[in-house]
Amino acid sequence: MADEPRQVRITSDGIGGKVEIGGVDISRSVQGYELQHRVGGPPVLVLHTVPARGMDFEGLAHVAVAAPEQDDGQVVAGFLANIDPGALARAALERDDLDGSPNELTVAMLRQLADWAQGRG
Repeated sequence: MADEPRQVRITSDGIGGKVEIGGVDISRSVQGYELQHRVGGPPVLVLHTVPARGMDFEGLAHVAVAAPEQDDGQVVAGFLANIDPGALARAALERDDLDGSPNELTVAMLRQLADWAQGRG
């Protein structure tokens, strides 16, 4: 997932559409997309690419590119590979649901990862 949100524009008539990231039309490289938005967080746009076609973009939603052949484990592993360990530790320690239990840091980190995966804080 991109670290910084990118400018996104999607226009659709319900059958076809156009997807632009940072002003660049990437519609030919996309076979579908999922747009999620939770209150208090930025939108998350998941792009499903056309097999055997490359995709270039530059550029505000968080953007993740999902390969059609990826299974859920690969998607999760890709998400975790992009986590900054220092940012995770800081965010977990700043949570207001720490409870003093022996595993509170691990629990806080898992909750933080779940929040980030769902586009929350």
